[in-house]
Amino acid sequence: MSADGLFLGTESGDDAYREAMDAAVQAVLDAYAARSEPYSGVSPDALAAQFDEPVVPEDGRGLDATVDEVAERVLAHSVDTSHPRCVAHLQCPPMIPGLAAEALLTAANQSLDSFDQAPAATVLEQRVVDALCDLFDFPSAADGVFTSGGTQSNFQALLLARDRHCARRFDRDVQAAGLPADAESLRVLCSEAAHFTAKQAAHHLGLGEDAVVAVPTDDEHRLDLDALDAALSDLEERDAVPFALVGTAGTTDFGSVDPLPALADRAAERDLWFHVDAAYGGALALSDEYDCLLDGIERADSVAVDFHKLFYQPISCGAFLVRDGDAFRWMARNAAYLNPEDHDEAGVPNLVAKSVQTTRRFDALKPYVAFRSLGRSGLADLVDGTLELADDAAALVDAADDFELLGEPTLNAVVFRYRPREGMDDESVSRLNAAVRRELLEDGRAVVARTDVDGVTSLKLTLLNPTATLDDVAGTLDAVRDCASAVAEREVAV
Repeated sequence: MSADGLFLGTESGDDAYREAMDAAVQAVLDAYAARSEPYSGVSPDALAAQFDEPVVPEDGRGLDATVDEVAERVLAHSVDTSHPRCVAHLQCPPMIPGLAAEALLTAANQSLDSFDQAPAATVLEQRVVDALCDLFDFPSAADGVFTSGGTQSNFQALLLARDRHCARRFDRDVQAAGLPADAESLRVLCSEAAHFTAKQAAHHLGLGEDAVVAVPTDDEHRLDLDALDAALSDLEERDAVPFALVGTAGTTDFGSVDPLPALADRAAERDLWFHVDAAYGGALALSDEYDCLLDGIERADSVAVDFHKLFYQPISCGAFLVRDGDAFRWMARNAAYLNPEDHDEAGVPNLVAKSVQTTRRFDALKPYVAFRSLGRSGLADLVDGTLELADDAAALVDAADDFELLGEPTLNAVVFRYRPREGMDDESVSRLNAAVRRELLEDGRAVVARTDVDGVTSLKLTLLNPTATLDDVAGTLDAVRDCASAVAEREVAV
């Protein structure tokens, strides 16, 4: 194939693009049409065997043959996130407007590090960030940047928090001079149910995971305020110095939302950076019915929000918002070839100064297209529907004699155990539930999550799919029962 047929901008290239996109779309639709279960059940070894031949052959096979190969070897063995029994993780079915936006932004191939690489994209990202700041009731001085997701956003929050604190307490410019000698005393507080990225960020920031103080939770898996006060007092007695407090709006297991107003109070009293990880629950801000769960988030110094969860956008797409845009000065830098200082003086919007990435995708287009296509109310209806389904699903589990509901859902995660007989000991329940989860994945009937609650292996339905129904949930529970029977029969045979 000539170069003209490989790139847009020529007649042959434009024709090739159209044909390639048609072929890719058809491959996806065929894969969905051929699938009745959320996963094929093929083992890791069998999947690996498909790719034994060289990834880079001496001579190419052509695009048509390669798309067919991908359809057969990859699409056929991918989890179907749109299937109502694919309920393991915070991996949403992407909405059609998001898929259209993905095609647009990929073809345009804008890089959001400098204005001259992405003029309209730069301006639009800023407009979307402004809209998000308004959504969370941040003041006019707020700002933000798009990220790959919660991991990057949480890291960036603690980066800014650390550097601000070191400047104020130690008169130390960490960006230029590195960590001060007293950095070993620095501490971050979060709940024991907070996302692991708080510890990961502490490691990457040179503080070490031991710098993160995991505060016990209450009966609803929220950060316990009495335990927080005790932890703060203990740190003070040991001359350890907290500099950031992380609240979670949507824990990965129970979807719990920490008491944000009270956490904001504690942070203000002790001059702590207050970050809210709303990667899961941030979409509640769209809802007239459930937005009250986020009360207090407007007082945060920073917020992480993901669009590839309850905003139903393709992976990856997140945002990091700060209450005071001036906070980005703690990480800003200038590179002569991207954002020279005279650009700053002239007001040229080079977004690289706000990001830990250089080359960066135009992911802001995805929520923009979704917002413009559905409006706030349309997106809110999707979110509300999944939370209502979770309530109904919890009631269904609770009413069953062979299931054990482990808490009322806050968002749309339902955590439970299969306990087929009364008096069955916890060790046996753990083994059974772990085996059931494996069995479900291996036969492809359902993709459910496992977690540990009070040391006992449990199952979780993460009901993000707006097209799922209570009948679908009932079907998943029946699949759990069937797999448990199969596991029991094998054990008896042994």
